[in-house]
Amino acid sequence: MKLAVSDFPLSYSKTVLFCGFLAFTFSLASSCNAPTPKLVEEKEVVEVPPPKMKYGYDLNQFQVVYKKIRRGDTFGAILEANGIDYPQVYEILQAIEGKVKVNRLQIGKPYTLLYSQDSIPTPYAFIYEPGVESYTKIQLRDSLFGEKVSKPIRTVELQAAATIESSLYETMIKSGLNDQLTYYLADVYAWTIDFFRLQKGDRFKVIYTERFVDDSISIGIEEIKAAYFEHNGKPLYAFKFESDSLVGSVDYFDANAKNLRRAFLKAPVKFSRISSRYNLRRRIKFYGNRIKPHRGTDFAASVGTPIMATANGTIKKASYSRGNGNYVTIKHNNIYQTQYLHMKKRNVRVGQYVKQGDIIGWVGMTGLTAGPHVCYRFWKYGKQVDPFKQKLPAAKPISENLKNQFFTAIESLKYDLECIPFEPDFLNTKRIADHHDTTQP
Repeated sequence: MKLAVSDFPLSYSKTVLFCGFLAFTFSLASSCNAPTPKLVEEKEVVEVPPPKMKYGYDLNQFQVVYKKIRRGDTFGAILEANGIDYPQVYEILQAIEGKVKVNRLQIGKPYTLLYSQDSIPTPYAFIYEPGVESYTKIQLRDSLFGEKVSKPIRTVELQAAATIESSLYETMIKSGLNDQLTYYLADVYAWTIDFFRLQKGDRFKVIYTERFVDDSISIGIEEIKAAYFEHNGKPLYAFKFESDSLVGSVDYFDANAKNLRRAFLKAPVKFSRISSRYNLRRRIKFYGNRIKPHRGTDFAASVGTPIMATANGTIKKASYSRGNGNYVTIKHNNIYQTQYLHMKKRNVRVGQYVKQGDIIGWVGMTGLTAGPHVCYRFWKYGKQVDPFKQKLPAAKPISENLKNQFFTAIESLKYDLECIPFEPDFLNTKRIADHHDTTQP
């Protein structure tokens, strides 16, 4: 049944209409009294870059210009060319006098200018870097000063392993090793291995320390602590050990505590090939293929290569002859004597005492010779002999009271060497430990 408004009593209809009016009025009042939402202004967040510290300055606060010293550049001329007048230059020079030297800037060396970020940029600091280990810093404004700053040097212990394919030097380069390691290994094994007679397949392991600045720039190898060299299938260990603390005597010894050093070096020149060996039956075409004995060993090397005394001794002769050219003779003791021929120039005088490894002259072509080399002659009891066939005396051995200390010292080093693999996927240089940070004066 459909009901109409007229079907309800009049009083009830009025009540309904009145309640509806009240509800509408209350709703309107509530909407009017509600707080008006405020618009929040969004602020742009500017990211402040972290400090970029170098030379003691935050480079983010400056305009940085890198340049190199050119011919004719002077400290004063560089400043004047960058907006600093001579009176100010003079004031700066007075402030840094006796603290840093800027009178000999080397051509090609880098320098840095830090400019203020003003509307008219002017140099705030000058930094000169003649080498990787240190730099000279001069502040040109505010507080004037100059100082030489030495960078922290980190000594790091490293491992390396490689297999010889051609020469030791080329193996180092190909393996990504510091090429200085070639010369350090050559010094360690100078008495036991002829590095110009290495064979393909010879291999080595080495534990050494290298010095770095700026975490990545090498400033040279410090020392070889231990090495293993497999030459012609024969293993040769080398461990550095101080055998006499009173005189600071440090040598390399094998795993049985025998000194690797001998009284004589195997060669008077480093990294030189033997072009002619000691041969009493040598035949020469120039002389009608007749036998003409060669009682020396020829080491081919470029002109100017240093020639070293192979052992301690006294200079007996330092002279010139038609056949020998410039030559030097050394008496080592009552048993041994050596001679070095065809020098470009001598570096010693008669009666002078020389030590093993001292430079006594330089390779040349004086006398009767077809090319640059040094002819090395060797006497034993007054008779010329082949030095490579002599059982040469070893240097001073480890004293008996130090042997136990030696074996204890090398135990961990030998274990570390044995743990270094030869596999090609081995990372040839591996950082083991950071030894210390030092700042050089």
